[in-house]
Amino acid sequence: MMLDAIRWDTDLIRRYDLAGPRYTSYPTAVQFHGQVGSFDLLHALRDSRKAQRPLSLYVHVPFCANICYYCACNKVITKDRGRALPYLQRLEQEIQLIACHLDPAQKVEQLHFGGGTPTFLSHDELRQLMAHLRTHFNLLDDDSGDYGIEIDPREADWSTMGLLRELGFNRVSIGLQDLDPAVQRAVNRLQSLEETRAVIDAARTLQFRSINVDLIYGLPKQTPDSFARTVDEVINLQPDRLSVFNYAHLPERFMPQRRINSQELPTPAQKLDMLQRTIIQLTEAGYRYIGMDHFALPDDELAIAQEESTLQRNFQGYTTHGHCDLIGLGVSAISQIGDLYCQNSSDLNQYQNSLASAQLATCRGLIGDADDRIRRAVIQQLICHFSLAFAEIEHSFNIDFQGYFAEIWPQLQQMAKDGLITLDAEKISVLPAGRLLVRSVCMVFDAYLQEAQQHSQQRFSRVI
Repeated sequence: MMLDAIRWDTDLIRRYDLAGPRYTSYPTAVQFHGQVGSFDLLHALRDSRKAQRPLSLYVHVPFCANICYYCACNKVITKDRGRALPYLQRLEQEIQLIACHLDPAQKVEQLHFGGGTPTFLSHDELRQLMAHLRTHFNLLDDDSGDYGIEIDPREADWSTMGLLRELGFNRVSIGLQDLDPAVQRAVNRLQSLEETRAVIDAARTLQFRSINVDLIYGLPKQTPDSFARTVDEVINLQPDRLSVFNYAHLPERFMPQRRINSQELPTPAQKLDMLQRTIIQLTEAGYRYIGMDHFALPDDELAIAQEESTLQRNFQGYTTHGHCDLIGLGVSAISQIGDLYCQNSSDLNQYQNSLASAQLATCRGLIGDADDRIRRAVIQQLICHFSLAFAEIEHSFNIDFQGYFAEIWPQLQQMAKDGLITLDAEKISVLPAGRLLVRSVCMVFDAYLQEAQQHSQQRFSRVI
């Protein structure tokens, strides 16, 4: 079967394009609560050490020199590079506090620096932070790990790229969003194609293993034609992967978005047009649709993992390291260790003060139960592989699938009737016309959504 086969069906999209989670976890972060704290984290770390599970580290660097109006990340906007120093001191304390509960034999298979803008840090600061990580964690030094970093091309040059490669990074993710100057002005992110190309050329020359480019559709002043031109330019850059995100305008939740003029946003019909054209452009250029906004060349690790049914999904997005315990370091970072999800305080001062008094900054989370584990496995299968064999779930969890999910069966039958999925006694398969809407299929299995919908409306971006 061609895994990249997706069929565009406007009627189906209109019916099923609901607001819903992105399922980087199940249960999602919306379910986190304050009854989970550092004691639970230490407990989970001990279990991880006993089981000798490999690790995936996420390090959050919250600083940016400039604000992009569309941004919904946890960030601190400052021109003062000195702001990073007290933060790094606390981050190093956190690294020490957590590492002493783990075994040096636990290998770090995956490392990701996100932000903010990780390259806001000076070369010396980056060097020192990596040295500190290497001292306390078992980082691989044979370049076999997946060590990635997010790059703002306006904050990186050849020497930065050389330093990152020397420090052990072998993947880069480059924020681009849109190349049209009018759009860039409307979101306060002026970035030329030349700057972006220079960083990609450097990454290629320095033999980074994978280059990802992020685009956003639905930004102010975008038109289907202007966005198609951006996509063509990006195809010429030949990144290994592309993320094409739908801009969710939620100004009541994200302050910077209040500076976007909502009259300048494209209509829902224009956004659908942008997505449809992007899919056609990328597919014709040889990219495969992995799912959930992600495209990759056929020889990319994600595409191969999907072919081989080993693809997984966690807070890092699609990954081949879902079997690792994920440890989040830094303000707002999320960890997933066994059945524990936990998150550090999102407030910079709170985060720094906790660590200043030698306390971990864990402030919320949840511990998954048996039902969560079953639904997590179901959603993971659907979102990564577009199919679900009931026998696997029945065998793993000792349940009767159809009996367990009896009350949602009518919804699944309706989806089958609508041509989103095929459904029989053995399995669910997401049809090509349903692939773009896989989130909607997953939402049927989400036990928390029903109650959430009663309490609050727009917590999530739309599926498309």
